[in-house]
Amino acid sequence: MQTHEQRLLIVDDDEMFCHVLNRALTRRGFEVMVAHDADQALTIAAQFLPTMATLDLKLEHSSGLKLLPDLLTTVPHCRVVVLTGYSSIATAVEAIKLGAVNYLCKPADADDVIHAFEQQEGDPNIQLADNPPSINRITWEHIQKVLQEHDGNISATARALGMHRRTLQRKLQKRPVRR
Repeated sequence: MQTHEQRLLIVDDDEMFCHVLNRALTRRGFEVMVAHDADQALTIAAQFLPTMATLDLKLEHSSGLKLLPDLLTTVPHCRVVVLTGYSSIATAVEAIKLGAVNYLCKPADADDVIHAFEQQEGDPNIQLADNPPSINRITWEHIQKVLQEHDGNISATARALGMHRRTLQRKLQKRPVRR
């Protein structure tokens, strides 16, 4: 994938993660720019014209899923990999439907990101889990799906799930449950 046109935009509100990833990708020959929010990402994208972008799913005041279509409208030929510490099946499916070429769970390093961009096709030989997900994981996935259906609106999601808004907020602040 080494070409002379390797402009990569990192969109993530975690400044330390951005710094580390920026440094690692710059060392590998990429020209890198960083944005910490949606507005900054669109402004930089319009000027920088990245060929690739990593997009955090959970930005401080926005969602990477909401930014993704706008980013691809601004730079239509940009290949986007969504990165998240809050992975779920629902958000992975939506990211791909919205135009992302891949979806990575954090922690991810520069090699993982490069591999995600290089991977052109799905892998039918991917290893399947030996056991079904835990009830806690299924609950997490369901909450993420309903949250997505309500465009990230916590109050509407809580009503749809039949739970108090504060309870839902506490559940969402926790890391996703392991399988």
